[in-house]
Amino acid sequence: MVRAAVTAILWAVLTGLVGAAASGGEKAPPKAPQKATKAILDQALAGPLKTIDEFVFATRSRYDDGHWYANIGYYCEDENAKAYAGNGKPDTGKLCKWNLRTGQLAVLLDAQGGSVRDPQVHYDGRKILFSYRKAGTDCFNLYEIGTDGARLTQLTSGRYDDYEPTYLPDGDILFVSTRCRRWVSCWKTHVGIMHRCGPDGGNIRPVSCNIEHDNTPWVLPDGRILYTRWEYVDRSQMEFHHLWAMFPDGTGQTVFYGNEHPGTVMIDAKPIPGTDKIVASFSPGHGVNEHAGRIAVLTAARGPDDPSAVRILANNAPLAHDPYAFSEDCFIAAQGNKIILMDGAGNSQALYTYPGPGNLHEPRPIMARPREPVLAGRSTLSKAAGYMLLDDVYRGRNLPGVQRGEIKKLLVLEVLPKPVNFSGGMDLTSFLGSFNLERVLGTVPVEDDGSAYFEVPAGRPVFFVALDKDDLSVKRMQSFTTVMPGENEGCVGCHEQRVTAPLEQRQQRPLAMRRAPSPLQPFAGFPSVLDFNRDIQPILDQHCVSCHSPQKREGKVLFTGDIGPHWSHSYFSLIASGQVADGRNGLGDQPPRTIGSSASALLKKLDGSHYEAKLSARQQRMLWLWIESGAPYAGTYAGLRNAKAEATGHGAAGTHVFGPLKEVFGRRCSQCHGPQRPLPHNYDEKERKKDCPHPTAVYERIITKDDPQLRYSPAILLNLTRPELSALLLAPLARKSGGWESCGAVFKDTGDGDYQKLLAGIKAAQAAIQAEGQFGTPQFKPNHQYVREMKRFGILPAAFDAGKEPIDVYATDEKYWHLFWYAPPQDGQQ
Repeated sequence: MVRAAVTAILWAVLTGLVGAAASGGEKAPPKAPQKATKAILDQALAGPLKTIDEFVFATRSRYDDGHWYANIGYYCEDENAKAYAGNGKPDTGKLCKWNLRTGQLAVLLDAQGGSVRDPQVHYDGRKILFSYRKAGTDCFNLYEIGTDGARLTQLTSGRYDDYEPTYLPDGDILFVSTRCRRWVSCWKTHVGIMHRCGPDGGNIRPVSCNIEHDNTPWVLPDGRILYTRWEYVDRSQMEFHHLWAMFPDGTGQTVFYGNEHPGTVMIDAKPIPGTDKIVASFSPGHGVNEHAGRIAVLTAARGPDDPSAVRILANNAPLAHDPYAFSEDCFIAAQGNKIILMDGAGNSQALYTYPGPGNLHEPRPIMARPREPVLAGRSTLSKAAGYMLLDDVYRGRNLPGVQRGEIKKLLVLEVLPKPVNFSGGMDLTSFLGSFNLERVLGTVPVEDDGSAYFEVPAGRPVFFVALDKDDLSVKRMQSFTTVMPGENEGCVGCHEQRVTAPLEQRQQRPLAMRRAPSPLQPFAGFPSVLDFNRDIQPILDQHCVSCHSPQKREGKVLFTGDIGPHWSHSYFSLIASGQVADGRNGLGDQPPRTIGSSASALLKKLDGSHYEAKLSARQQRMLWLWIESGAPYAGTYAGLRNAKAEATGHGAAGTHVFGPLKEVFGRRCSQCHGPQRPLPHNYDEKERKKDCPHPTAVYERIITKDDPQLRYSPAILLNLTRPELSALLLAPLARKSGGWESCGAVFKDTGDGDYQKLLAGIKAAQAAIQAEGQFGTPQFKPNHQYVREMKRFGILPAAFDAGKEPIDVYATDEKYWHLFWYAPPQDGQQ
């Protein structure tokens, strides 16, 4: 209850629902009558704006998607459906210059139906870097133009989007790009992560390995990069999109503020000159279209976790975006078709109103400014790996009951990007657990003093599980980290408070530092990416199915591999009955032994104590690997279903089975199956969500052993492998006719006309998913979007015909992931 109360207060503070004074935050200015707008402008003109005459901004049409990031590229379902401004229609894009003194507006570039975004003025104040999509094309590329409108120069090109650029003090350019070739794990649009290039647009290389979006990078006064990072490793996709910092070469990636605080998209962050503070847009909840939010001031001096570090400037004002700071008492931002001027108390006025068409975005002053320090690179491109030092695994938050000496190893896993995605849920990757597949890389030792020093592959998103002497999970990391080539990176402990430093309070050097870094110890002979049907079902067939099948339903659970509209019965039963503990799509930093092997009852039941069911050593390791890698269902992203296949899975049950069921239900079932024992067609999902412990986590799994979904979900009622063994038929069928009679002998025998109606419906549903080739059926084939993207990425040949040629989807996924494995340049390469 205490944790819930703290979370609620934190949510209120960060979304501006309570004032800074109430939060104990940075002292808010006293509430005073709204200043006259002339006073705000006069104060700015006499101070920070005294020497500034001109501003640059972009104009464009609104895009339709409500997500803050879904404004580039096309939708995975249909490459002809565009997500960028205008959604495929001619845009109102212009790059404009406005003079504060004269009021004169000049158009530097009219995109004539194309789109313009993200201008940034060079250090010398004479040219502007921006992103431009020409009319009739689909991709944004980087361009420069003089502040006088001359010398338009294209810097990057290609079939990927390059946007949100920023000048670096060494002359290079940092920007966000879809060159990473991946899709949002919980939506239907492209992902962009940070890249850098030379001043002429050449030598493009990634400086991030995020599998979700990076956004709005900006250089901090100390030369590091401040940016928004969205990611969710075994936790809610809705909650964690906060501020991070890194060196310009991608090394030293660390949280700047907010990764322990659920809610609020912190974006468009920039330093406030002469201070340690930043200004940002705090876009509420899961974020708003065009980055709209509350303009907030944040101090870095209190570390990344203190809610008192944030002050919302104006809680009750209309949402704004793209803030820019001149001082602690002078800001501009975009709001609809206006540039607004704000002071430190949150008072504001319209500084300029653009006559349209389109709205105004990214206002920036045209002025010279000093370069930040050039930070020396910390990577060594000749190395394929980097090195991580864990100072003391026992120093951390939320580690109750963990005893020193208990942790013996770290399991190292890699979270894997998606080549396609079609929905806001996990679809067939998991059942309300993880959105992504997780590769098992191996283990490394933890020394007696809690330290670990080890090697990991460079440029890949990794996370760790602390293991005890029996290889059971003690604490699971629910975020990712990474190293660049040759980088040495360190952390204090396990989810430690980030206001301490490594080696602090130590009298001696960590034991792990007294030797060479440990290499990863892989699990030879085992798959690194697990698949339930391929790797786990054979174990259940040998040890569990004899008691947990339609013919003998001990414990009222089914562990057969027969499939329903989505998953197999065994997979659904294991997860829904709590036999396997996954991330639950909840908030991060879960207590010890609540996720993974320690919390999974299935492992304990297969040690010989449960009716002598005992696994071989290999089977036990296979099951352990599956649980620790997120307990996935489909071990390939080819299993993800497009809209047609997903509709078939849902619709086959609804159209062919539950339509006829309504009529049968009224006559044969309704006397028993009321609201407390609902069949699927009258099941109220909203009622189940009332007890959701994290209401902000939309997909939070709250199924318990008493949850009606465990017994009455289509996932378990329908057997689309062997229709006659469907629970929907067996439960009301008399025992003498082979049924369970758990509903009584509603059907005396299989010749009952209503029984036959339902059986015919289930067979029709079976035929529908087989015709679609759903994952889990012998007829499975990947959808055309998966094939399309694998061709675009160069994994499959352009002439490949999925209807005629065989495809190993597991091997195809592997080739796709190998695209992102860093390889040191050969002699003569840059």
